[in-house]
Amino acid sequence: MERTNLTKKDLINSIYMQIGFSKNISENLIDDFFSMILEDLKKEKKLKLSKFGTFSIRAKKSRIGRNPKTKELTTITSRNVVLFRASKEFKDLVNSKNDS
Repeated sequence: MERTNLTKKDLINSIYMQIGFSKNISENLIDDFFSMILEDLKKEKKLKLSKFGTFSIRAKKSRIGRNPKTKELTTITSRNVVLFRASKEFKDLVNSKNDS
């Protein structure tokens, strides 16, 4: 198993080959799908995809950090981070013994 990344181009080609949409339509479909997910996550702070998992946004406070190389103290700014929690079905699929 050599491939490590699934690219947008791979998704577009998969839709093109399996469904028969043109590559242009397939690319628009993928772009719209990701845009819809991002916009909903930004607006609602939580997004659940059935049988896949839940994405949520958590605010992290600013804190003091240390550069491990120079040992210099620095302030890490506050920011939002995206968390993902896999659904039970997703976990079961990943842990299933038969690779189908």
